[in-house]
Amino acid sequence: MLARSSPHRNVTEIVRELGVRPEGLRGWVKQDRTDRGEGRPGELTSAEREELTRLRRQTVEQQKTIEILRKAAAYFAAETTR
Repeated sequence: MLARSSPHRNVTEIVRELGVRPEGLRGWVKQDRTDRGEGRPGELTSAEREELTRLRRQTVEQQKTIEILRKAAAYFAAETTR
């Protein structure tokens, strides 16, 4: 990472060179520290964030599937009682 490998340069120089906002660079540096195991306890690494996002999507899909199956079961149960 440019910010970490150039300790003699200040944030303003690096931000200008990259064309990003200072808050963005600070966030990247903070996330990099966390990913390298140097963050505060409880902070999620990038891999953990990606897994959490994937699992949340998977949960939503499973909930939709369960609802469809529940409706199908009710429909077929009503059909057999006729």
